[in-house]
Amino acid sequence: MRAGEFPDGARTLRAKIDMASGNINLRDPALYRIKHVEYQNTGNAWPIYPMYDFAHALGDSIEGITHSLCTLEFEDHRPLYDWCVDNVDFAHDDALTQPLVDAGLPREAAKPRQIEFSRLNINYTVMSKRKLMALVTEQLVDGWEDPRMPTLQGLRRRGYTPAAMRLFAERVGISKQNSLIDFSVLEGALREDLDSAAPRRMAVIDPVKLVLTNLPEGHEDS
Repeated sequence: MRAGEFPDGARTLRAKIDMASGNINLRDPALYRIKHVEYQNTGNAWPIYPMYDFAHALGDSIEGITHSLCTLEFEDHRPLYDWCVDNVDFAHDDALTQPLVDAGLPREAAKPRQIEFSRLNINYTVMSKRKLMALVTEQLVDGWEDPRMPTLQGLRRRGYTPAAMRLFAERVGISKQNSLIDFSVLEGALREDLDSAAPRRMAVIDPVKLVLTNLPEGHEDS
């Protein structure tokens, strides 16, 4: 595989875990696959690429991540995440860690823990990165900062302040329950933030001059 002797999909490297496991992710999952594509950093030097679960766990460990936060669809992947971290123990294996240190990576490898939470869903709003990417690549919007996009850049161009977005995140909170947030919650956070900071001005459009002629002499309004 490493020498590039096989075509794409002809071989895979699998972890021997438990084919009888109730969790399908532990049934001898693939760790490496063959993919003959050019990589932007190494060119064609590597015809094999790690699968997501393998790269996710070891990447976190190498970079010293202590807590890996994921959405709920990765909850079933956590046992495989832990298996990869435990069986390729960067945190306590100098032989594995030293080449990484020599390459400039930090010394403090970790044994990270994966924690899942429900994803943010706002009604009448597309939140899927895959679908948003399609809008950008097909030039249906003017990039990620388009005011119609539910991205931080897009929201800032619509006038949302950082404080309003932080207040929204605080109100929504973190939960294990899937829920749909009404867009008015986000608008309310912005309204509350601007309420104390935005200057007020009153104006009369197309004023009409009135002259009172029948007030008694010396009249004063209290």
